[in-house]
Amino acid sequence: MTATAGVAACDASELQRVHRALRTLSASNRALLRAEDEDALFHEFCRIAVEEGGYRLAWVTRAEHDEAKTVRPIACAGVNEGYLESIQVTWADTLLGQGPTGTAIRTGKPSVIQNIQTDPREAPWRAASVARGYGSLLSMPLRVEGVVIGAISIAAPEPDAFGADEFALLGETAEDLAFGIETLRMRARHRAAEETIHRMAWFDSLTGLPNRVQLDERLHAALDEAKGANRPLAVLYLQIGSFREITEALGYRESDLLLQEIARRLGSFDAGGTLARVGDDAFVIVLARGDSEAARGLAQRILASLAVPVELSGLLLDARASIGITLYPGHGDDPEALLRRAAVANFQARQTGQRHAFYAGGLDSECTRRLALMGELRRAIEGEELRLFCQPKVEISSGLVSGVEALVRWEHPRLGMIDPGGFIALAESAGLITPLTYWVLGAALRQSYAWHSAGLAVPLAVNLSPHDLRDPQLLDRVRGALATWGAQPDWIAFEITEGALMDDPGGARSRLAQLKDLGVELFIDDFGTGYSSLAYLQKLPIDSIKIDQSFVGSMASDEDSAVIVRSTIEMAHNLGLRVVAEGVETHAIADQLARLGCEAAQGYCISRPMPVAQYAEWTAGFSWAH
Repeated sequence: MTATAGVAACDASELQRVHRALRTLSASNRALLRAEDEDALFHEFCRIAVEEGGYRLAWVTRAEHDEAKTVRPIACAGVNEGYLESIQVTWADTLLGQGPTGTAIRTGKPSVIQNIQTDPREAPWRAASVARGYGSLLSMPLRVEGVVIGAISIAAPEPDAFGADEFALLGETAEDLAFGIETLRMRARHRAAEETIHRMAWFDSLTGLPNRVQLDERLHAALDEAKGANRPLAVLYLQIGSFREITEALGYRESDLLLQEIARRLGSFDAGGTLARVGDDAFVIVLARGDSEAARGLAQRILASLAVPVELSGLLLDARASIGITLYPGHGDDPEALLRRAAVANFQARQTGQRHAFYAGGLDSECTRRLALMGELRRAIEGEELRLFCQPKVEISSGLVSGVEALVRWEHPRLGMIDPGGFIALAESAGLITPLTYWVLGAALRQSYAWHSAGLAVPLAVNLSPHDLRDPQLLDRVRGALATWGAQPDWIAFEITEGALMDDPGGARSRLAQLKDLGVELFIDDFGTGYSSLAYLQKLPIDSIKIDQSFVGSMASDEDSAVIVRSTIEMAHNLGLRVVAEGVETHAIADQLARLGCEAAQGYCISRPMPVAQYAEWTAGFSWAH
């Protein structure tokens, strides 16, 4: 053979090797798109390398962090014949760790043996390798999320197989596989977080029973069915006696155990309905086919069961309770009325020393009071009884105030200062929530104008309800308010609860896009409680999310909450969003949030809600000791 022919043959051989690496890379990338789990991806890669790439053997190993630093095969394809099972490999810096696999894991760099028969590093395994027709070996570290978790190894039948081009292509394949694994793990974390969010949104974490949110949905459905079938329905409201005293005497751990035992006993009754936990010491049972006799019989059986003491900490604790009962249609025909009146009946039972009682209040005084308050709230919105409060948000890293949330209080001439919890739901049921929102919008811009005049340039965030998003005048009112005060869009921001978005996803998305076109900043408030999907979030023109305080406040003590907060921050950053944590009450939680990369915090460790007139003095004296 002439020199020219030899060069040509060499070039052709090299080209074939490049082509097999290309086939391996291309087929592996296709497999990445279909992969559902790591093990399946590893096995598919090994098959591709052998069947489509033409390599002699391909295998994937995992680096164990035991004392011997073992290397464990987890997938392989090709001519194995017991090879991987018979050899000993470690990633320690010992004789058995000098091969390409151990070296790649230990150093984090690719390692190659071009000639198995002559390379001294292959000595411990040479005979087994030659017997199976391996000529050269290449191992590449599998680096996932910055950590080498194992190696991908390939054996070629010929020596001097892995030239520069083939080496580069196989290295790219290893990097793509590592990225695929990272993606699979991120998806798994997000699935786990969403499942946890769903569980926490619909179920009580202590007892595993449906919570108040799910109870409301189930009671609505049960009432619709009862109305359609023209049959009665019963609601039993159960409250544990002396629960507060037990908690104070023995602590939360023992009281939690007591609640779990009570939930177990209640669950043993097949009532043909729903059992839910609705408060610290309260449970509700919906008897879907219950008349007064069925409800009374169930209440008596439950009370007999709870009369048996519960043994905790060597003590026999009294688990007895009282039960209030309401009936559809006699005591009401909507879930709120039945639940409220069942609680009233429970109170009546405790006041009279009975163990159970049926509601006997007719149109009770509470309804009359609520009707009176509705009229008074309308007057308060139109008059001078509402007061604008605010609560600052602080950048965790710098301690600088990044914004404040506008809040409203009602200074009732007879009842005194009423917090939002006492009248927001009332405003919604009376059709007054949107006028209330517009009052807050005008008051916020009036205050923002005063602050800007005094050199305090900080945006005020106004909350929008589902009713507000559906109001056709919303954009005109916002534009008009901005024009009235000569305000720029960055003077205000809007916060929309996740639940409000999920009430009407399509309409909410359209309205948010219109608000965004005005140039204002948009937040999703109470994130984690509305169970929105990642796909839906990607379509929203939002800037930041606020993690609900129910998760933030317990993240230091509850692993589920910590997982949700960590996953939410990671997800938000992947979507290019900033994160504000609500309910930050301690600097320890602020430290934990800082480590997770959360940008801003809002809560009592920064400031309680304050009248807007106090903000200038507060910010002048504020120092972030975090």
